[in-house]
Amino acid sequence: MFDENVVLCVSNSYDKKYYFNPEFDKLPDDVKDELKIMCVLFTEEVGGILSMEYDEDGNLLFKSQADEEDLLYDEIACGMLVNKAQKEKAELLESLEMFYKVFFLGEEC
Repeated sequence: MFDENVVLCVSNSYDKKYYFNPEFDKLPDDVKDELKIMCVLFTEEVGGILSMEYDEDGNLLFKSQADEEDLLYDEIACGMLVNKAQKEKAELLESLEMFYKVFFLGEEC
């Protein structure tokens, strides 16, 4: 359906900025706050840029990247933190996927 993934939010440790896609403003404020905390803490610990994106099937993906010159970026910690977040925040992440599938892809529950 889409050519590219749809970005939910992005945290950038280089610019010290956080972006939340305004298309998702209907999400409750506590969910938006939890996403912000999770993403910013992630990039503070690992470095680089973390984006949370929906693929064409509505799956929520964690994508992390770093500048080539960034010698402090920790790929191992990145993988560990993604796994930890997927386990500890499983209910939140499943709810976000369901929200996207229902309201954006028009799927039925």
